[in-house]
Amino acid sequence: MANPKKISLSQSRDIPFNKLVLSSRNVRRVRAGVSIEELAEDIVRRTLLQSLSVRAVIGEDGQPTDRFEVQAGGRRYRALELLVKQKRLAKNASIPCIVREDGILEEDSLAENSQRVSLHPLDQFRAFQALKEQGLGEEEIAARFFVTPQIVKQRLKLASVSPGLLEVYADDGMSLEQLMAFTISDDHARQEQVWETVQRGYNKEPYYIRKLLTENTVRATDKRARFVGLAAYEEAGGIVLRDLFSRNDEGWLQDVALLEQLVTEKIAVEAEAIKAEGWKWIEVAPDFPYGHTAGLRSVMGEMQPLSDDEHARRESLRSEFEEIEQRYFQESDEDLPEEVDRRLAEIEAELDAFEERPVSYDPEEVARAGAFVSIDGDGRLKIERGYVRPEDEAPVADDRGDASEARDDVDAASPSSVEGAQFASSQDPTNTSSSHADTDGEEDGLKPLSERLIMELTAHRTLALRDAVAGDPDIAFLAALHALVLQTFWRYPTASCLELRAESPTPTVQGPGLKESQSAKAIDERHANWEKQLPDEPELLWEFLCDFDHDSRMALFAHCVSLTVNAVHEPWNRTQGRRHHADQVACAVSLDMTAAGWKPTVENYLNRVPKARILEAVTEAKGAGMAELIEGLKKSDMAEQAERLLADTGWLPVPLRTDGPLRTPGVETASHAGEGAEAEPDGQPQGEPAADLPEFLTAAE
Repeated sequence: MANPKKISLSQSRDIPFNKLVLSSRNVRRVRAGVSIEELAEDIVRRTLLQSLSVRAVIGEDGQPTDRFEVQAGGRRYRALELLVKQKRLAKNASIPCIVREDGILEEDSLAENSQRVSLHPLDQFRAFQALKEQGLGEEEIAARFFVTPQIVKQRLKLASVSPGLLEVYADDGMSLEQLMAFTISDDHARQEQVWETVQRGYNKEPYYIRKLLTENTVRATDKRARFVGLAAYEEAGGIVLRDLFSRNDEGWLQDVALLEQLVTEKIAVEAEAIKAEGWKWIEVAPDFPYGHTAGLRSVMGEMQPLSDDEHARRESLRSEFEEIEQRYFQESDEDLPEEVDRRLAEIEAELDAFEERPVSYDPEEVARAGAFVSIDGDGRLKIERGYVRPEDEAPVADDRGDASEARDDVDAASPSSVEGAQFASSQDPTNTSSSHADTDGEEDGLKPLSERLIMELTAHRTLALRDAVAGDPDIAFLAALHALVLQTFWRYPTASCLELRAESPTPTVQGPGLKESQSAKAIDERHANWEKQLPDEPELLWEFLCDFDHDSRMALFAHCVSLTVNAVHEPWNRTQGRRHHADQVACAVSLDMTAAGWKPTVENYLNRVPKARILEAVTEAKGAGMAELIEGLKKSDMAEQAERLLADTGWLPVPLRTDGPLRTPGVETASHAGEGAEAEPDGQPQGEPAADLPEFLTAAE
């Protein structure tokens, strides 16, 4: 065989920069990657690391001139040009160049860009790690390569993953997203164990890897973690697993026992400060169940009054707020200027501070009342002051005098007379003896009427009052509202003549998220707002309600009635009429549980029903095709995938659906998103790709 022909490489030579021009025939037209400014700074730091590829410019006579056009390396040329303009590089500075003579210019330009192989990401990670080991800090590395310190931290974190997993990644055995998921743990043995686990199963998604690595941990967004603070937790020796690739800066607290200890200690300190206010008792817990204050009387305090300066300031802020509203909200629908939006937020915050002033309580009430100390959903201390237990109530004085004379009569009274006695229980018998006494020389003066006679008389009055109230619907409504408000906001309502009973039962079960639900928060906020408006003493309530406008009365009446609703299905209570009525009321108010904030999750539904129910839900909401894709998964994996599929579909389990014709004129029938899915069970065409499923479920077999 003949010897292969030896090749000759193009010559290298230094050419003054002012003899170079940029070729218009360079194939790279679209700018990408590092900017010209950053490349220029890199040349300043490291000089030019790669020569330019050039050709001699041909003159009009067809002969080469002393000028050269740059066919490859246009970005480097522009960076050098920028340095010349900045007078940081001489115009005639020598530039290392490769001078091409044969071939076609466009071919050379295309070949240089096509044959270039980008650095493997793993090589970048390891290079950053090598720089760190040589003493360069993250900030310095970031400055040298024109990236942010966060990017440097991320690449160093990727390089710290188990060497075995890095080799798998280098061999394309896992994706970059999967490798990123492993960075939340520094335990190489655990990383490799999790990789082996996911290799044996169907689910290899990054979120599932994170889930396995963070088992038995607490999210940094958990209210307990936010209450304690990550800094305090770490100072106490706790370890936080961090996800540097999460936009939400997620993290997981690894030492749950330590977190619970810190929560207990901190909340105990806060409770001691509250107890120093003089409350009889303090109950402390990270969380209390919904309805924990039921059956307790709430003590109303008085908000400290505003000073003249504070009052003037508040009015000034309100005026400024109104002026901004009139100017920007009426004249234009466009977004507010940033400075105006910021000013509105400042005004709202300052006005809110006026509404959250310290509250003072009657010392006698403080001595018999207590407080609940817990953590709210945002991780802030939650203090609920002024609740009196029934056994701590002050004894009720008996203002009826000596009733021994009438007790025998009461025992023998008829039911209608008993009604009269109940009606007159708040009356003073000594004040009812207004008739003229006999003038037979009674030494002790006028005797009070007997209890029996009073009962008989007031029985007549009761029937007459019933008949009169029946003829005045407005007063009947006002009296009913009065009775309901008394029972809703006072522990021992004794100031009503109506025998109405309004109970507000606490749900017999405390499901996941019940206390934090949208409905629970709305009810609590509305109740607190009414509580602030009502008078302190029940005796003042009637006149207060008489002065109320019609709309306010109706709103308060609706609130009180709403608290008596009990639609909980209880196995021991087979009252079908109550359940049927609950369905009728739900239909009348167009109840939509999706709009109320409920959605199926692993915790509140999917992990608590058989697999068949999960598949039924997915079939109704997304079609049979989707259900088939998750049919072979384990129960826990199926529940997680179903939660993702059902998100934002509006699907509801049957007990939460509102069906049936309306019974209230003028109200449209409520609908639930699952109905449409039932009418068209296949939901999604069989041939359509399932874009919202993870890749491992949509990959072709």
